[in-house]
Amino acid sequence: MLITITTTHHPATDLGYLLAKHPDKIQQFDLPHGRATVFYPEAGAERCTAALMLEIDPVKLTRGRQNSPQQQQDYVNDRPYAASSYLAAALNRVYRSACAGQSRERPQLAATPIPLEIRLPAVRCDHGGDFLRRLFDPLNYQLEIEQPPLDPAFPQWGASPYAALTLRRRATLQETLRQLCVLLPALDGQKHYWVNDDEIDKLLRYGAGWLDAHPEKETIASRYLKKRRDLVRQALERMPSPDQEPAEPEAPAARETRLERPLRLAETRVQAVIRALQDLGANSVADLGCGEGRLLTALAQEPSITRITGLETALQPLETARRRLARRPETQQAKITLLHGSLSYRDDRLAGHAAAVLMEVIEHIDPARLDAVAEAVFGAAAPSAVIITTPNREYNRRFNLPDGELRHHDHRFEWTRPEFQEWAEKTAATYNYAPEFTPVGAPDPELGPPTQMAVFRQQQ
Repeated sequence: MLITITTTHHPATDLGYLLAKHPDKIQQFDLPHGRATVFYPEAGAERCTAALMLEIDPVKLTRGRQNSPQQQQDYVNDRPYAASSYLAAALNRVYRSACAGQSRERPQLAATPIPLEIRLPAVRCDHGGDFLRRLFDPLNYQLEIEQPPLDPAFPQWGASPYAALTLRRRATLQETLRQLCVLLPALDGQKHYWVNDDEIDKLLRYGAGWLDAHPEKETIASRYLKKRRDLVRQALERMPSPDQEPAEPEAPAARETRLERPLRLAETRVQAVIRALQDLGANSVADLGCGEGRLLTALAQEPSITRITGLETALQPLETARRRLARRPETQQAKITLLHGSLSYRDDRLAGHAAAVLMEVIEHIDPARLDAVAEAVFGAAAPSAVIITTPNREYNRRFNLPDGELRHHDHRFEWTRPEFQEWAEKTAATYNYAPEFTPVGAPDPELGPPTQMAVFRQQQ
């Protein structure tokens, strides 16, 4: 697949500085699914064109999918030719500094709108030229669409599902590349990799300043996120309304994570749990409410942990965890067993672990079910230690949340520090455990830490 970027800005060869690619050189880049080559078909003071050609390697596409029903489809399809998420990923990788709006030699030019012409010889157009215009017209592109018939000998078959597309506008190169990184996968309606909540951060980062006001934002978000309704809903909820000042996009999916992102709480929590497990000397761990497998992935990399069980009640996150873990080395995969089940019921499969972890899980449980969960975890599974992390509701003021508003729409409650300690001490006394409380994240002098953690040790 091919994309060319042309400018008539004078001197046009400044395009090389913006892309950080010298016009006199041919440069190649190895990518996970093939090779990208950057070259300049023309490079003069009046007009300069940079071409990025992406060659898809079908062997790399199917590696790790032996005997998969999708294997033949990966070999025989349009993916090597039509612009898609492969090309968007290549743009982001090869033109990384341009996508970030950076140019060491021409920093002022990187922030200056210049005349640009983008040429894409093949894009998916199965919804017709009108769909292309609905996507690009609101962004002030001038479009040329060449959509030949599917077969000139059979005009009744209609138009080809592919079109050659030329886009012209005056804008910064950064803005244009970021829009392409969103719109190319949206045109294709597919992704070459598994889509999870991390993609929401990417969508909002590249869509900052334009996507929230786009009349087709719901369609774009849906096709970019492979029609994952849960992800699309979260992405739309996080977009500012058009009359708001655009906010700096923050990662990942749920509002809770968006709020906590500046504190890097997601990473801090994982590291706090790992340290606690190391202090306990636990060699087998049950991740209860494992979700999409973020903690599982970290646990699998710990040499001292030899057995890991992940339990999740929702099938979709569990499937995401399976796919995520399938990319890990076989030695790490061999440690892990994934189970579908509920924390509210006794499950003999969870017995015999040195430690159990409920990381940001308990606040998703209805208060009326907490006793049943405590019985299933502390009573039936009865690991030597239990680690629980949960938000500190008092800290929500630092996120500018109104009183009573929770960090995540799926939270059934959030505890203050005294409330969490009261529940933890009562539960520990019932099942013969001793709790120790640890802050996670930098504590506020008045409100405490953003996350609170309790480590329960079984008493002899």
